[in-house]
Amino acid sequence: MSVAFLADKTKSTIRLEHLREAAAELNIKIPNGSDEQDYLHLLQSADEVMRQIEASDDYIHPALSLVETTHPRTYWQPEIKDNQLNAWRHRCELTAASPKGNTLKGRAVAIKDNISIGGLPTTVGTFTELLCQDGNLTPSPIDASVVSRILDAGATIKGSSTCENYCASPLSFSAATGPVQNVWMHGYTSGGSSSGSATMVAATAIKHASGKDFGEMVDLAIGGDQAGSVRIPASYSGIYGMKPTHGLVPYTGAVPLAPMLDHLGPLAASLEDIALLLQIIAGYDGIDPRMTPESPLRSQVQDYPKMLSNFRRSAHEKEFLGSGLKIGVLKESFEVAGLSKQVRDTVWETSNSFFRAAGAEVMDISVPMHRDGSLIWTAATRMSMSEWSCQGKTSGYLSFLPPHIQAQWPPNQRMYELLTATNPAVVNIMLSGPFLKKQFGSNIEAKAHRKAFELRAAYDKAFEEVDILVTPCAPTVAMPHPKMQSDTEGPAATVMEKLSQAVGVTANTAPFNVTGHPALNVPAIYRLLLSDVEIVSATRGEMQARLNLTPDHVNSRGTIHGAVSASIMDWAGGMAIATHGFEKTGASVDIHVSYLSTAHAGDVLNIHAVADRVGKSMAFTTIKIFRIVDGELGPLVATGSHTKFLPVSKENRQPKTE
Repeated sequence: MSVAFLADKTKSTIRLEHLREAAAELNIKIPNGSDEQDYLHLLQSADEVMRQIEASDDYIHPALSLVETTHPRTYWQPEIKDNQLNAWRHRCELTAASPKGNTLKGRAVAIKDNISIGGLPTTVGTFTELLCQDGNLTPSPIDASVVSRILDAGATIKGSSTCENYCASPLSFSAATGPVQNVWMHGYTSGGSSSGSATMVAATAIKHASGKDFGEMVDLAIGGDQAGSVRIPASYSGIYGMKPTHGLVPYTGAVPLAPMLDHLGPLAASLEDIALLLQIIAGYDGIDPRMTPESPLRSQVQDYPKMLSNFRRSAHEKEFLGSGLKIGVLKESFEVAGLSKQVRDTVWETSNSFFRAAGAEVMDISVPMHRDGSLIWTAATRMSMSEWSCQGKTSGYLSFLPPHIQAQWPPNQRMYELLTATNPAVVNIMLSGPFLKKQFGSNIEAKAHRKAFELRAAYDKAFEEVDILVTPCAPTVAMPHPKMQSDTEGPAATVMEKLSQAVGVTANTAPFNVTGHPALNVPAIYRLLLSDVEIVSATRGEMQARLNLTPDHVNSRGTIHGAVSASIMDWAGGMAIATHGFEKTGASVDIHVSYLSTAHAGDVLNIHAVADRVGKSMAFTTIKIFRIVDGELGPLVATGSHTKFLPVSKENRQPKTE
């Protein structure tokens, strides 16, 4: 290694005590004399090099310069009344003045608050005082690669979405601004760390289905995923979330957690929008060292929406939608600790019954090493994670980290107290890094990296037999937030009470971060919300069912959630069509709900669905929901209509009459 230059000893502030302190940390004692003086001069020279770089002007890569917008870039803090889910961090209204395309024209998008949006601060879910001493957050001077691509596609970026403190939680209680609320159930987790992104997309989907208004939300969002932080909140929120293949989407302009784990991905309410947003953000950017020779150039990114459309079109020409597909149900993923029976049975039964009904070949497949996935994830990154996520260290490869983020380091007592109160996982990361390095050195981390290659090979071997691996995503349905503050009813949750809720949440998601495989969660809202529904009777064209309302079905006011009524309309309409003998009841075209009265936990609902007209390609249904009073039909809670496009397979076109 060469020495850049030798500093003027007489002007340096570095003295022998600095050299001796540095040597003592390495358990070295340098003898007095010429050796000590020579090493001091070299240390003074290194110090001077760093000071010269520190004093020089910073550089903004031209590819990250701000996209010109229709109006000057401004931002504001949303008022509480406009942010009832606490999903917004900062608001803005950014539209490109001269977009390069109109693929996303008219679509509202939110960006996770660890991704640089030019003109807005980036807080990474933590406290302002940990990011700047004067309380004035520095706006980003760059647009992250994904941000500029979204603006160039014609979208309007509405702001940054709340994320978890330092992006270090799979649940949604830890942000400095307070817990992000699950859109289906206030007071429950929406998952993390892309909590705000998932919540806002789900809120828009619920509004479209039921009319319930949560304020201004978004159609699409971008999240970050290091252990499941796109897929877990999407799962808890009932939408789709995708972690692309590592290196497909540039991470440039986002705050890292660990380079080998870092992914940015789309969240949306439909597969079509997942494909659309992925096509916009994918492709080599010439800056991100996570990208490899396998990363496509922008011009070579596949047309994912067209691929999906072609698949659907070809499926219409087949007798069964899934003909030719081989689905592997990953045995070990159903054995992870903490997996609830409700989730296990729902995913197992649904994946087997649905894919088989669709004509796919479904088989159990075993990857024993999947059990070690979370262990490898931890050992491969934990020693160094605080250096990347908390200290701003580069990856060792040429990198462009966001220049406006200067997080506090080293930590102090105030930082410890703030993070212990909100997200003790960050303190755990800070403590475990130096401890593990002292205990094990770097060899075990290096071995864990080699084990990651072994795990990747194990999954690749499974993919030689099947096209898709199915696992549960989140191990349970959403749980209540831990108690974050002391009050007259008792103390706040302890460190372990906060962290115990997150233990095992990423057991089936983190392994695919460490191997880099693409992964997508698929929502299963109806099976979870309506798992207790009981079909009372079914005759041709008509179905009656009952549902006992539980606390899972009501909102923060204790009354039936509008989304539950909408889910009933969707499910019951399909059931009424099924009474005509159809094996598959098609895709929803329109759902309309009218809310007439309310119901509470403990009430029993009667659901009456009628298939008014079932044609060759379309079916029209009406649904009424009554509250049972003294064993008789009581007041109407809601009425609705549900129109569906029927499947076109030959067998489905011949309704059974037996």
